[in-house]
Amino acid sequence: MSEIKRLKYCINNQWLTSDTGKYMPVMDPSLGIQIAEAPCCTQNEVDAAVQAAADAFPGWSDTPIPQRIQLMFRFKALLDRHLDELTVLLATEMGKVLSEARGDVLKAIEVVECACSTHYLMQGDTCMNVATGYDTVSYREPLGVFVGIAPYNFPAMIPMGWMLPFCITTGNTFVLKAASLVPQTSMRMLELLIEAGLPKGVVNLVTCSRIEADSLLSNPLVKGVSFVGSTSIGLHIYQTAASAGKRVQALCEAKNHALVLDDCVLERTVAGIINSTYGCAGQRCMALPVVCVQESIADELVALLKKKALELKIGAAYLPESQLGPVISAAQKQSIESWIERGVKEGGQLVLDGRGVKVPGFENGYFVGPTIFDHIQPGQAIGDEEIFGPVTCIKRVKNFEEGLSIMNGNRFANGSCIYTSSGRHAREFAKRTHGGMVGINVGIPVPFSIFPFTGHKNSFFGDLHAMGKDGVAFFTETKAVTSV
Repeated sequence: MSEIKRLKYCINNQWLTSDTGKYMPVMDPSLGIQIAEAPCCTQNEVDAAVQAAADAFPGWSDTPIPQRIQLMFRFKALLDRHLDELTVLLATEMGKVLSEARGDVLKAIEVVECACSTHYLMQGDTCMNVATGYDTVSYREPLGVFVGIAPYNFPAMIPMGWMLPFCITTGNTFVLKAASLVPQTSMRMLELLIEAGLPKGVVNLVTCSRIEADSLLSNPLVKGVSFVGSTSIGLHIYQTAASAGKRVQALCEAKNHALVLDDCVLERTVAGIINSTYGCAGQRCMALPVVCVQESIADELVALLKKKALELKIGAAYLPESQLGPVISAAQKQSIESWIERGVKEGGQLVLDGRGVKVPGFENGYFVGPTIFDHIQPGQAIGDEEIFGPVTCIKRVKNFEEGLSIMNGNRFANGSCIYTSSGRHAREFAKRTHGGMVGINVGIPVPFSIFPFTGHKNSFFGDLHAMGKDGVAFFTETKAVTSV
């Protein structure tokens, strides 16, 4: 058995051994064995990370923006060079199959590329002669130290894509509370950023418990918090940090619905549902766990969906032939299987049961197979609450209006999509759906990074979303100067 790697934390570009007596296990979900341990950093160590970021802010914010952007160019080059290494590392500690892990890293690189245009996005406005002889110009300025609290499901894209690039290119400094289940990907990417020429203190990284993380919400040196995770914790972070006068963007849970009409292209629709629902083993807030399908084609769609789901190759994340990898942990596997049992008790028709999957050679891995429930009714929890696993719930509807009503009745509104050949229904859906990110024959309508990630309702708390112009606005404030 290989030695368990003891991980460190990073302050001022130095990797340090924690004084903590508590370490948190990092697992290989495919094998169900521990491969590393992350420190539960002490309160003093977390405070030191914030202080280092605060100390670095004056010099970094005064660094000309072309120099800050050049750092991103060098960082992107290193990420491209180490793409294969990062892909395998992410697959190993998180459980995504290689194609999904590679996509995770590539989405982080995409935001780094977009952040190279920050000088354009930070431009202010001017107006000459606002009064006789008076001119006004506005600027966007950085605020100071921002904190990122990252989830486990996208170890590259979220902390090193959604959070870091726009934060530091706009002139702020950053403290990342990496997800303790999957810290190695972020740590390796930070090593590459340091290699690219990152000044000391601009980015610091810790792993810690909720107690130390909570202290970041009230630390007077912190100006804002970016969070991705559960709705209950997101609401707590939003309320706590906002009451302390900090900016907050909290991206939370989802229960995305698709509306499938009888004029859809059925084969293409099912292929889209398979990718959207079972990709990343369903552990993403833009997964597609609920399908509202028109009754006239429901039997045909369910039969084809089951057939295609059974064809998926379940296997270890880092094997090239695998199409569906494990979930993150034994606890998550148990949670998903408990939801399946609840769905049965609620009266859902279990068309395909993903429990009890065993992969030869990886018998201790955290695998859950594709699961399909049919005839899910409004009010059944399995069709309304986030499961975060490879579970599809079919809700049969009579027509467009009933389907849209059911979708909009959910308390979450991250994304939604429609499968149809009707231009009228497509336009009407885009206009009336509550989903913040809308797909027209697209199962996962995550926008390109020049656009914000726009969850609505209980899927987001805050005013300014991640990425795009919203992202730049979140990390800056406007100053207007009038002169005569």
